[in-house]
Amino acid sequence: MPELTLETLVDDGQYASERARIENQIVLDELERKKKARTTAVPTDDTRVKARLREIGEPITLFGERAADRRDRLIYVLSQINAARGEDGGAVETESSESEEEEEKQEEFYTPGSLELLEARRHIAEFSLPRAQKRIAQQRQEHAMPLSQILDIRKQVFTHIKKFANIGSQIGDERPISQVRFSPNSQYLATGSWSGNVKIWNIPACNPVSSLRGHSDRVGGVAWHPQATLTQSEEAVNLASGAGDSNVILWSLKSPTPLSTLKGHQDRVCRVAFHPSGNYIASASFDTTWRFWDVETSTELLLQEGHSKEVYAVEFQDDGALIASGGLDAIGRVWDLRTGRTAMVLDGHVNSIFSINFSPNGFQIATGSGDDTIRIWDMRSLKALYTIPAHKSNVADVRFIRLTFNMPSMQDSMEVDIKDGSIQSSHVAEIYKSGLYLASAGYDGYIKLWSADDWQLQRSIAVDAGKVMSVDLSSDGKYIASGSWNRSYQLFSPEDSI
Repeated sequence: MPELTLETLVDDGQYASERARIENQIVLDELERKKKARTTAVPTDDTRVKARLREIGEPITLFGERAADRRDRLIYVLSQINAARGEDGGAVETESSESEEEEEKQEEFYTPGSLELLEARRHIAEFSLPRAQKRIAQQRQEHAMPLSQILDIRKQVFTHIKKFANIGSQIGDERPISQVRFSPNSQYLATGSWSGNVKIWNIPACNPVSSLRGHSDRVGGVAWHPQATLTQSEEAVNLASGAGDSNVILWSLKSPTPLSTLKGHQDRVCRVAFHPSGNYIASASFDTTWRFWDVETSTELLLQEGHSKEVYAVEFQDDGALIASGGLDAIGRVWDLRTGRTAMVLDGHVNSIFSINFSPNGFQIATGSGDDTIRIWDMRSLKALYTIPAHKSNVADVRFIRLTFNMPSMQDSMEVDIKDGSIQSSHVAEIYKSGLYLASAGYDGYIKLWSADDWQLQRSIAVDAGKVMSVDLSSDGKYIASGSWNRSYQLFSPEDSI
């Protein structure tokens, strides 16, 4: 056994210290490499990503690799190359990175718009400004309401929603029901299924009215025309659907044959939404874009990039001036349709955004995510206002209550009042109820109702049908519908109305 001496212990201590220093330096170098990788400028277009991989001698694709994964691999490889160059000589890397940054700065990242898009932007501005004026006048009247009246309204509404109970469940199709949406008059329910079918059911009997077959792959989204079942002719466009076959189809209520098929997306279409004017449609797709379509001509007006991964959700503000998109990159974006510019970036979720919905008040947005939370965003302060720990699994859908008032006398008197900048107090009290709560659907099998002023849970409803993939609230406030993984949809109503 070797004799332990002071010199031996000192040498061992120095060796251990040197080894720890080297290991720490390796960790620090790796952290620095990852930090630089996050700031590395790389193309977002998949064709250019492949070309760049070919230039540096890497395979342009790997088995099962998606576009987003390929871009991440390019970032990793470039960071490794930059790290190696840094070891050989920092000047080379600095020169290279500066040239790459200069190249990115010179790259044009916009596409010139058409005259049709310019005309659409002008029409949207003319449509949205009076609606915004009307909404602001209403909010001023609400601000003047006495606190006692507000408390009475809240008590009445929350007592009402706590009475919701299951009044029916219906097998809707052969595969999961991906989305449910009530018609504007609350008398019909449209369901989209992974079988590729869109079906319309009457409410509350839940009897089938029609089956629309036009998609060859799973339906991801359905949307009603804002005036469907109200003033819109049954022969005209009343419904839109998007599916995994990359198409958006427009439907009437008279025929099961599609009125028009909008082609352009390069991958699965998830959600679709009608502009409040009814003249335009937006569609979100796995090709990392959302698109803006003219209903009358069935033409594409705008192809909008901006997400690094698949775009899953898209929704219009009630005024019609803004549109919000959410993607699997966990980022949401609010776009001004009148200018084409980004109005706000919704950056805070740590997982994919599956649903997005504007509040009727016009300045708040709710997003549902795969991180099991709902985030409430305020466009006035450009930040997240509140985070709701909503479900134990993915938040698949979020919807604010939107009450419509179809009484002619009320509409006429409101039009007269709005010219004077005021609305009758009785009408203000009714309108105040719209947007007072929101519903969420989760993969944990629950529908939950939340107050929209303090964001507290008001009611949790067990669906007992597996994953809840969609939820919607009728515009008369009487019904809640949900679509489930087990191929069924459910209908809920207050117990005292059964």
